[in-house]
Amino acid sequence: MKKISTYNVNGIRAALKKGLVQWMQQESPDILCVQETKAYKEQVETAVFEHLGYHHYWYSAEKAGYSGVAIFSKEEPIHVEYGTGNDVYDREGRVIRADYDGYSVMSIYHPSGSSGDLRQEFKMGWLDFFLDYVNNLRKEIPNLILCGDYNICHKPIDIHDPVGNKNSSGFLPEEREWFDKFVEEGYVDSFRELHPEPHQYTWWSYRSNARANNKGWRIDYIMLTESLKYKLTDSLILPDAMQSDHCPMYSVLDL
Repeated sequence: MKKISTYNVNGIRAALKKGLVQWMQQESPDILCVQETKAYKEQVETAVFEHLGYHHYWYSAEKAGYSGVAIFSKEEPIHVEYGTGNDVYDREGRVIRADYDGYSVMSIYHPSGSSGDLRQEFKMGWLDFFLDYVNNLRKEIPNLILCGDYNICHKPIDIHDPVGNKNSSGFLPEEREWFDKFVEEGYVDSFRELHPEPHQYTWWSYRSNARANNKGWRIDYIMLTESLKYKLTDSLILPDAMQSDHCPMYSVLDL
């Protein structure tokens, strides 16, 4: 069994000050995918992760204090792939992949479009590119585990106020249509596979006490290629972890 976690930490240095290491010790994921590190590896006291028994791999954005992804793994991967080979997106540090015997795990930070039209356009371009990218990758590596912050609520059940947010980036019709297509092409939402119930979120605004009132969005996912669906044994969102405005989630697979 492998416990695979994903966590947008909204700045790993800030998260470390809020108990990230203690959380990792307590939860003990076999593989942890992190997004929004907002740091270069050299800026972080990485010995703490090694002390917990993790190999760690970082792919940071060119711009300081922005974006960035990482993978922490108890088992040393066979290979680590940094980026997608597309410089437009890779300079933002959005994808890192670790290959193991029979499967691969990706930590992905999809762009947000909330800052305006230009970034929304960038996001939609990225989504099309990403789907092509993973579809091609799947021909070579059929068993993919795609962890990360997708910055999209797929269905009305995934957002506290679907009507009020129908024109908000992250819940736009075209983003949700993209997610439909993503699922139709053979990718499984591991959490929803086991938990059809509402009010399950992974991100809350810092404004107006949203987290205390559970007025959230489910935008963090562990997506699986269909080939791994029957290996899934458990999946859970952990809203009590308070190192970020997101919370972590995990899925357990019999790999």
